[in-house]
Amino acid sequence: MDENLLNDVVKAALAAGADAAEAVGAERRSLSITVRQAALEEVEREESRDLGLRVFIGRRQASVSGSDISAEARAKLVDRCIAMAKLAPEDPYAGLADPDRLARGPLPDLDLFDAAEPEPEALEAKARAAEAAARAVEKVTNSDGGSASWSAGQWRMLTSAGFSGLHRASSFSVGASAIAGDADGMETGYDGRSVRWQADLPTPESLGAEAGRRAAGRLGARKIASTTAAVIFENRLAASLLGPLVGAVSGPSIARGTSFLKGKLGQGVFAKGTFITDDPHRRRGLGSSPFDDEGVENGPTSLIDDGVLTTWLLNSSSARQLGLATTGHASRGLAGPPGVSTSNLTLTPGTRNQAQLMADAGAGLLVTSMFGPSLNGNTGDWSVGCSGFWFEGGQIAYPVNEITVAGNLIDIYGRLVPGSDLEIRGSTNAPSLLVDALAIAGV
Repeated sequence: MDENLLNDVVKAALAAGADAAEAVGAERRSLSITVRQAALEEVEREESRDLGLRVFIGRRQASVSGSDISAEARAKLVDRCIAMAKLAPEDPYAGLADPDRLARGPLPDLDLFDAAEPEPEALEAKARAAEAAARAVEKVTNSDGGSASWSAGQWRMLTSAGFSGLHRASSFSVGASAIAGDADGMETGYDGRSVRWQADLPTPESLGAEAGRRAAGRLGARKIASTTAAVIFENRLAASLLGPLVGAVSGPSIARGTSFLKGKLGQGVFAKGTFITDDPHRRRGLGSSPFDDEGVENGPTSLIDDGVLTTWLLNSSSARQLGLATTGHASRGLAGPPGVSTSNLTLTPGTRNQAQLMADAGAGLLVTSMFGPSLNGNTGDWSVGCSGFWFEGGQIAYPVNEITVAGNLIDIYGRLVPGSDLEIRGSTNAPSLLVDALAIAGV
């Protein structure tokens, strides 16, 4: 979106009575194609252009957004936002980011934008190839489809404090879902990947074949009796254990006193030798950005250093509430005040691969699918539905399903052993993770 247009919106807001204002513009184009049973099932095309405005009158704030960016619509948007701010309750911590924390040029080039726009026929061919490879796997009897998509967009922010920044990014995705069956039942399997640059995508054939293998490998799944045993979380889903960590160290949670890690800053939370970092400047990273969503300068952050919790994740509001400085982790959409999020969160790998972790544990559960997690944010008590494989003597014995794993995350984090099989697949990544003993609820 044009910088002059956003500048006009901010000036109009100030002229209408705002003490400070922030305008954001987002543009997006996307194309997604799905095939099923070798037939074209769905084609979706999107083109959007949206405008958001946040204003401050004293310590009162309000935000609005809209997709009509005509002069008349912009004027109405400004009037509506000003009227809402006058009626809003006072927030003593509200305000734009401190000027001395704003990102100043030149902004880092993170190589996030691939200008190549694939033709619909090319995306359809990838979707077909992924599904065909999945259906070709022995014991695969059906398909939930193959898909391929592309998107490109940009996000521009301009504030009355003097910040102006542009963030452009693209995304390319391919995936397939397979259904395997035998006389005892059916199982599903999925594999897919999203990347910033088209050339970084794995072949659709490899993704489809893996989806088929995962479905077929789950056939014959058994139920097991409730027990306590070692649990290994496969690297594809191990990063799910970090989601509660992010919520627990976010500034708003700490300020509200609703975090199971409150009071733990500077203390050992994970086992020694554990390192977790967040890097918004990873080249081609799915969570990368040259500045945070308040325009604050961002950069690599160490959350866990040799097991020790080193920082909270802060935006400007939560930082003021805690008497600290923002860490550049503000995250927001077109409307609403900023929240807090990470960018590219990574748990550093250890030295033992998944097979070696199983050998170390001897017997236990390898979790390859998780669903329905439950968390008490105040205590850290956590449970999740699982399926995967039981292993004995360090070797896979048979698939299992309909089980629940439970424990307290403070205890779990303190005993995590990271494997060496880290794969960068998304914006949060971890290797396989071993916990020596967890409660497993079965039949």
